[in-house]
Amino acid sequence: MEELLNSTAGDVTQLKYALDTFYFLVCGALVMWMAAGFAMLEAGLVRAKNTTEILTKNIALYAISCTMYLVCGYAIMYGGDYMLSGITGDGFTGAEEPATYAPSADFFFQVVFVATAMSIVSGAVAERMKLWAFLAFAVVMTGVIYPMEGSWTWGGNDVFGFYNLGDLGFSDFAGSGIVHMAGAAAALAGVLVLGARKGKYSKSGAVNAIPGANLPLATLGTFILWMGWFGFNGGSVLASSDVENSNAVAVVFMNTNAAAAGGVIAALIVARLLFGKADLTMALNGALAGLVAITAEPSTPTALQATLFGALGGTLVVFSILTLDKLKIDDPVGAISVHGVVGLLGLLLVPVTNGDSSFSGQIIGAVTIFAWVFGTSLVVWLALKAIMGVRVSEEEEYEGVDISECGMEAYPEFTSGK
Repeated sequence: MEELLNSTAGDVTQLKYALDTFYFLVCGALVMWMAAGFAMLEAGLVRAKNTTEILTKNIALYAISCTMYLVCGYAIMYGGDYMLSGITGDGFTGAEEPATYAPSADFFFQVVFVATAMSIVSGAVAERMKLWAFLAFAVVMTGVIYPMEGSWTWGGNDVFGFYNLGDLGFSDFAGSGIVHMAGAAAALAGVLVLGARKGKYSKSGAVNAIPGANLPLATLGTFILWMGWFGFNGGSVLASSDVENSNAVAVVFMNTNAAAAGGVIAALIVARLLFGKADLTMALNGALAGLVAITAEPSTPTALQATLFGALGGTLVVFSILTLDKLKIDDPVGAISVHGVVGLLGLLLVPVTNGDSSFSGQIIGAVTIFAWVFGTSLVVWLALKAIMGVRVSEEEEYEGVDISECGMEAYPEFTSGK
């Protein structure tokens, strides 16, 4: 009888391992699908003459992120072998403390987060940046900058030996700060080095709107991101093979969706009050802001609280976009506001429903992440500017970077799509 019970227990453990591994992989695939969402969103919000370059950046940055995180990023963030030489094992057989899912599934789930952080940078520097300078930055961002701050947060390491964020009460469930604010910090540094697009700001200080070429595409991208976010937040539960974790996954999915909806509604209302009309681009950014706001802690709020948190994000993002324009910080897609400003909001909302975190810990964590990513990114951007230049010429910018950087147009039938 005892032998039968032991055998049954072993079978159950292996089944849980298989189910959690499969869940991890599916969620990772959903997050990977967010790469398509970013590509479509950015392609829709830039002018037609810059679309091919945007698409090239997005598929290239994903490939670079996967490769650099494999080569060194994962080892920096979590320790272990470089080049993933020791991750082919099953993490279960013969281990003293068996893992609950395959180590390679963990790598896959982590690597798509790296690509998300880098995708945030792409939209903010659009329409005036050299392609190869951007890709060179992607190598450093995904291979060193992001993994280092990840090692202090999710990796649990001390910040240069001075303090441990976990001990201070810092918590970021799925990455409002670790992924989104980090990507925005790198983007902000790049935008400051690049400067604004020609014609965006007049000498009198007026802000000139530069409409995107394809709002249906931008809307599709937003829906893709909304869908992918279920993997982003849901996968961060890390398991689904028992009742407790299954309930947690369901709550996270519910709250993620509620926050996005709250963000859309709030952004639409604020835009209507400010501009007198419904603004689709603000509604799209409102959805993303709601998602970013809930990402730091989607497991502890009630559905109503999640909706309100999302609404706060949707409200804040509208004012942030307007404020950055007043400061002449040119961000074609609103990435710095959505992922940076609202990412900070998401971190600060965590202690409202999660008693294991503290406001002081959240603030110290946010400052640590921003200071590291912004500072190191600024150094890299300036180095690239000195070595190879980061901005295309005025003539190339006028003609569109599709021709100068990629040699082809996304919409060749519209030869004057400027």
